[in-house]
Amino acid sequence: MHIPDSFMPLSQALVYWVIALPFIFMSFRWARKDMDDMKIPILAALSAGIFAIQALNIPIGMGTSGHMVGAALVAIIFGSPFAGVLVLTLVLLVQGIVFADGGITVMGANILNMGVISGFVGYYTFVALRSRKIDIRIAAFFGAWLGLFVSAIATAVEMSIAGTFPLVPGLVAMGTFHFVIGIIGEGLITAIAIAAIAKARPDLVDSKITEGSKEATL
Repeated sequence: MHIPDSFMPLSQALVYWVIALPFIFMSFRWARKDMDDMKIPILAALSAGIFAIQALNIPIGMGTSGHMVGAALVAIIFGSPFAGVLVLTLVLLVQGIVFADGGITVMGANILNMGVISGFVGYYTFVALRSRKIDIRIAAFFGAWLGLFVSAIATAVEMSIAGTFPLVPGLVAMGTFHFVIGIIGEGLITAIAIAAIAKARPDLVDSKITEGSKEATL
């Protein structure tokens, strides 16, 4: 999921930066508007946790690896996909600059995949399921799983466009591994975390999580 610089031509990397930058800007605008003294420590703790879980890489082949992302978890907790974009931007900056995990020129693509796509798909899948009174754990599970899976597919397509590896083998490798990682890792952890927070400390999270929680089985 962390695309290195050598995997993508600079011209294509710049295109993904252009796409990602408005979302990054809006994520910082969201933070200035919605963050307060209570939420900042939670955001920091989630950032540290995501940094840690992303260190658990599973080799896939063709120079790539698979791992959990965490953008959907953050987006659901704060009730905004821009929270996921913000946290993943900060995490990817540290990983790329300090630990050389993911390239600098291609960071726009990495932010787009792991922050924007994963965060938005995961969050709005969760919201759509909750609007139908689906159990909060099931909604969180499918939101996080789908967010991870779609971001992996997007990465494979981008690598095919870049000429790094063929489309079909890339889709099979990235899709298969992240399908499984999404089930046993991303989806399960997100479901457990969201259900526990909504039940124990609903005051810490956005009201969108606990909306309708009386109708859902926790």
